[in-house]
Amino acid sequence: MRAIVLAAGKGSRMLSTVPKPLHLVNGVPMARHILKSLEELDLECTVVVVGHQAPLVSETLRQMSSDPTRLKFAEQRVQRGTADATKVGLQAFASGDGSGVESDVLVLPGDMPLLTSDTLIELQDHHVKSGAAATLLTAEFKDPSGYGRIVRDERGRIERVVEHVDAGPHELAICEVNTSIYCFNSRLLDGALQEVESSNSQNEYYLTDVVGLFRASGHLVTAMIAGDPDEMRGVNDEKQLVECETLLRARGNVR
Repeated sequence: MRAIVLAAGKGSRMLSTVPKPLHLVNGVPMARHILKSLEELDLECTVVVVGHQAPLVSETLRQMSSDPTRLKFAEQRVQRGTADATKVGLQAFASGDGSGVESDVLVLPGDMPLLTSDTLIELQDHHVKSGAAATLLTAEFKDPSGYGRIVRDERGRIERVVEHVDAGPHELAICEVNTSIYCFNSRLLDGALQEVESSNSQNEYYLTDVVGLFRASGHLVTAMIAGDPDEMRGVNDEKQLVECETLLRARGNVR
């Protein structure tokens, strides 16, 4: 398995000139927290997709890595959504060693500093054992505002993911949310990304659309519900950054 960390965003809501992945949480850049968790997994390679202030983000994270030989960077020059960023990451694998995109791949955001390696290892194991085309890490929140909702069919199978801004009243009532952490069969993912369209309220290419495409093609999509929803907290503004830092200190998990 390989990993793609999506860390290309500017982080406008942070109200700072510091690129979002480098905002400090407990004295450590938030993207470094993610990479530290990944170092505990058995991965061939990790690609970090960068964008805003790409050279600064890349060099900072490279210098902090405990194994730079397994860390690569790829630039998403125009931010066109998570599906496009993931495509950039897959292309970096293919161009890096000529092996193409044949292994499974873990895709996750670079702004979840509370995420633990134990949860990622459990997700990796779940995906491998299920033989699924895609395995989603989901969470159940009392207040799911802002998160994409997990839509299941009458048999409880994942049908699709609906982004909050595109959800209707019935979908907004769903409390199971997408955490934006996935394991994919890389070959199937590569094909599905070519079909993703930007016909949504944000005019972006959503990685979540791959789930519906897999289901329509008859591929197995599974999910693992996170045991600790706090691990799934993302950072989009200063308030959320302070909340994550407080929880991290309380956990005593200083990395």
